[in-house]
Amino acid sequence: MKPEYFIAKRISMGGMPGRKFSGPVIKVSIAGIILGMTVMILSMAIGSGFKKEIRDKISGFGAHIQVVNYDFNLSYEPNPIRYDSVLAAEISALSGIKKVQRFGTKPGLIKTDNEMQGVLLKGISPEYDLTFLNSVLVAGTVPQYTDTATSNEILISETMANMLNIELGQQIFIYFFQEQIRVRRLTVAGIYNTHLSDLDKMYVIADIKQIQRLNDWGPDQIAGYEILIDDFNKLNERGIAVYDLTGGFIGDDGTLLRTLTIKNSQPQIFAWLDILDMNIVVIIVLIVLIAGFNMISGLLILILERTNMIGILKAMGIQDMPLRKIFLYLASGIAIRGLVWGNIAGLSIALLQKQFGIFKLDPANYFLDTVPILINPSHILLLNLGAILAIFIMMIGPSYLAAKIAPVKAIKFD
Repeated sequence: MKPEYFIAKRISMGGMPGRKFSGPVIKVSIAGIILGMTVMILSMAIGSGFKKEIRDKISGFGAHIQVVNYDFNLSYEPNPIRYDSVLAAEISALSGIKKVQRFGTKPGLIKTDNEMQGVLLKGISPEYDLTFLNSVLVAGTVPQYTDTATSNEILISETMANMLNIELGQQIFIYFFQEQIRVRRLTVAGIYNTHLSDLDKMYVIADIKQIQRLNDWGPDQIAGYEILIDDFNKLNERGIAVYDLTGGFIGDDGTLLRTLTIKNSQPQIFAWLDILDMNIVVIIVLIVLIAGFNMISGLLILILERTNMIGILKAMGIQDMPLRKIFLYLASGIAIRGLVWGNIAGLSIALLQKQFGIFKLDPANYFLDTVPILINPSHILLLNLGAILAIFIMMIGPSYLAAKIAPVKAIKFD
């Protein structure tokens, strides 16, 4: 065993007699790193979880990519395109595409005996992916639509049900304003809650054939295609691939197509989520700096306490580099122990929260009812590597101080 490593180990274990501060200083330094690492892991896991939950809810109503009519109509009353099964199959064959599904929209007005509310009826097709709708369902069932018959069952939000005093199974009237007012009596089959009030107040899920009949569209006319992808981090790449396929496409009815990603259609929300990323980075940097300065102050106290030992070692002929290694080894041991226990504590709390939802949130303020958690192994690895590098760099300065102590003054130091 190298002498410098042996000495560092004795100091860290409190094996050097007559020294009262080594043990408490080392424990405080380790505790500081444990606390800092725990907070960093939780900050990253909560931030990532919050982004994913909000992103999934926004994408649940608008999919990741939409292919619609290339016109200047920005209203909820879109001009139709003709469904092309060959084009849909070509889009499905692209790398990373999970699902291609038809949809339509139609603005309307729900009127009850005492209340009324403007809504957007979203028509979905039989092949529609119901995973998101099932995940936010709070009562009843998600309607199952077919190609053979038009269903009168709809899905409304809990917010809308409370506002309008609508109950599960109730038949409601929705009015649509065109050249003449049209009315539909539809049955509430299910109630959902995303905790995103702007969306919950607006969307009613219905059979796409209801939209086609209201708009006097043919059975092959739709508002567009919704496309789900396998990895949101590759949204731009997948969007470009879909655009390359559909950008110059002219349908049988002469319509041009355009491609929109969810970031294009909801730029404000994703800009807000990007700001959240910046907040997480600032928090992590501040915690690393605090943990680093905590280590520096602890190491300086240990050097000051070991001034006599440093003088004796230098008088015995130890070189500056081995002397510096003593304190670098000591700091590394403290950092490793702190990081290991910090990872255990942080990941344990994160996993408990993910499994049991211990810590609750007010949905009115945070759009979620529990603190969300997303553990990304690559993020945890990079966080640990960054912490190790930052702490090691901060340790270089105090180790130089130990090497600069003069032997004569150090031996006389009390």
